[in-house]
Parts: sequence; C-alpha cells; structure tokens
Amino acid sequence: MVRLILTDMDGTLLDSQSRLPEGFDAMMAELKRRGVMFGAASGRQYYSLIESFAKYKDEFLFVAENGTNVRYRGEQVFSCPMDRDVALEILSKVYAADPGIFCVYCGLEDAYVLRAQYTGQNIDEMAKYYTHAQIVDRFEDVTDTCIKVALYDVTAHSKDRIEPLVKGYRGPQQVTLSSDYWLDIMNKDINKGVAVQAVEKKFHLHPDEVAVFGDYLNDLEMMSAAKYSFAMANAHPAIKKAANYETASNDEAGVLKGIQWLIDEGLC
Repeated sequence: MVRLILTDMDGTLLDSQSRLPEGFDAMMAELKRRGVMFGAASGRQYYSLIESFAKYKDEFLFVAENGTNVRYRGEQVFSCPMDRDVALEILSKVYAADPGIFCVYCGLEDAYVLRAQYTGQNIDEMAKYYTHAQIVDRFEDVTDTCIKVALYDVTAHSKDRIEPLVKGYRGPQQVTLSSDYWLDIMNKDINKGVAVQAVEKKFHLHPDEVAVFGDYLNDLEMMSAAKYSFAMANAHPAIKKAANYETASNDEAGVLKGIQWLIDEGLC
C-alpha cells in the first residue's frame, strides 16, 4: 500500500499558469483520511514551498532545492551541503564570463543574490522560486551553509548558454537542468532520488510504499526511488522512459488523476 506521495511542482502538479489543480484540497483530505503522507519534491526553495502550501505546512513533507533540503513540520529531516569554496568559485566564474546569467547562492536558511543583478526579469523569477532572499554585494560575505548554486538565463535555454560555462563541474558536482532556463549545481552525491531514499529510511518506508510524479530532468533519479513512478504526459522523453507509469499532463490535473488511479486500484 502507498503511504507516501511526492510530486514535483512546476510542469507537474501546477498547471501552465502555476495554479494548483481543481479538486486539490478534496484529494488532500481524502489522502489524510487514508493515512497517506503527501509532499512536494521540487527545485524550489523551502520557503517558497511553504508559501505555496501555507495551510498544509504542518502536514506536508517538503523535499526542497532538488533534494538538498528536506523538512517535515519545520524540522530538518535531511540536508546535503556542497563545498562552499566550490560554490563561490562557480558563481565567480559564471558572473565574470557572462554577467547576464543570474546567479543565486542557495543556503539552508536563505537565498542570496547580487545587488547588481537584482533587476527586471530576475526579480520576477526570484518571486516564483525564492520567496525568502537577501540581496548582497558579494557572495563571499555569505556565511550560510551552501546547499546549491542556481543559475538562470531568460534569453536562451540553459543547456545552450549556461551549461558550456560549467561543464567542467559535471562529475565532481551534480549538474542538472531544472527547466529550460534554470540550471542547478549541487553536491555530486545528491539528487531528488537520494533525498527520497533518505525519506524512506527516516520514515521506515519501502519503495513499494511510495509514489512519485515528475516531468523534467531533475526528476530523473526520483523515478527509480519509488515503485509507483509517474511521468506526466508533458514530461521530457527521458522521464517517460524512466517512469513505471504515465498520467495526464499538468494542465489536465495529471497528478490528481494518478492518485485517483492508485485509490481505484486499492493501492492507497
């Protein structure tokens, strides 16, 4: 029986206008009645997820920042810091090579952005994913534990403009595309799949008791961490190949339809 359901946010649970699907609250009430824990597994900041699910902040499990920061009822369940010196090196190299690429130092307690870059479209993007942030003059002044470096470019796909600048870190670090325009760099030993496995260990769950939903490449490892892995109809081909099941698109409430299938099949 499924005891935990985790879903990615953008392109998965949320529709193209970043809205929760109709019937979400009713489904959450049904899962609670059945004793099934629900959570978000996202590249978003923990505080962004808390704002998205304010009424559920003491009920949901939050796998934030692509698995580097996992919290439940405000308590740290799991975290995976990256080497601060490496993070500063990456940020410095990218900013020097192309100041048009927006750089974010993601800490356990906050996100940090350069004052010189905090303008226009960058502000709009921060509002979507990093609702708790500080503006600094230099990343070197930040003392918060670094869990991730996030890089954004509104003018070109991240794989075309950002990835060439950081390709040397792939291998020594975990480099993953979070969307067409965002790229994340983390400790080489972390991804959403590792975080899900840590959650399973913490809550004494077997992969057969877990369902996950995703759409993009930062969800790839998560697909193998649970028996009931669902790719959205709009998912990247690699996610569809890795998942055990497929559901409707994010604009068709695919996550809720997938959960309803699990219920109908007597699996939760």
